[in-house]
This record gives sequence, structure tokens and C-alpha cells, in this order.
Amino acid sequence: MRKIEHLGIAVKDIEQSNQLFAKLLGKDNYKEEAVEGEGVKTSFFMIGETKIELLEATRPDSPIAKYLDKKSEGIHHIAFDVENIYAEMDRLKSEGFEILNETPKEGADNKIVVFLHPRSTNGVLVELCQEKKG
Repeated sequence: MRKIEHLGIAVKDIEQSNQLFAKLLGKDNYKEEAVEGEGVKTSFFMIGETKIELLEATRPDSPIAKYLDKKSEGIHHIAFDVENIYAEMDRLKSEGFEILNETPKEGADNKIVVFLHPRSTNGVLVELCQEKKG
């Protein structure tokens, strides 16, 4: 793992949250993007080398909608940038971590992603991100 890529924050209203975080961080978001496969709309802010990703559910069966129903708004996950997502998955599996999706899937911001189950990471949902190649 090379660095924290972003912190994911589940929100009920992305437009309202964009305004709040713009005031908090002193700058506007630089990108909004829908990830249809996950039923989520995202918004990104850059702080130094780390991003803040706001996540709003676009359908009631999405993972973010389920998270909001259970826990309300707040930090949803921490994402780490990796050079080789497949090698990192193998390494983490060999260390006993539970991978939620065995095949990397399309994520926001030109990434492929996998998640580690919170029960294997002290209750924290961990995302591994790799920049898509060419």
C-alpha cells in the first residue's frame, strides 16, 4: 500500500454536503461521478495528496443506502492506493483478511477497486484502489 487514497463519507444529500464540505475545506469539489453498478453518486474534494469522497445512494438497494439506514451519515470507508491490486489481494488473503469481491470492479475516479470485510479489519471497511491502465 502506497498511501491513503481517500476517505469515503456516506451522505444523505450530496448537494447539501458539497456546500458544507466546500465551506469546511475552503475549496469546491473537483469532480462528481455516478457509479451505476454500485447505485451511488460521488463527489470528490482534494486535500493535499488525499481525497475526500462523498457518497450518496441513487437507489434504495445500494450499499450506501443500506449503510445510511443502519448507521446514518459518516465515515463509510478508508481507501488505500495500491500499485498492483491483484498482488495486494493475494498478500492480504494470505494474511487472513476477507476480500468482499474476489474480482476488482469499476470504481469512481478512474479506479478498479476491491473491499475488505470489516469483520477482518476491526470494523473498518477498507477499499483497495488501483488506477486503471490505459
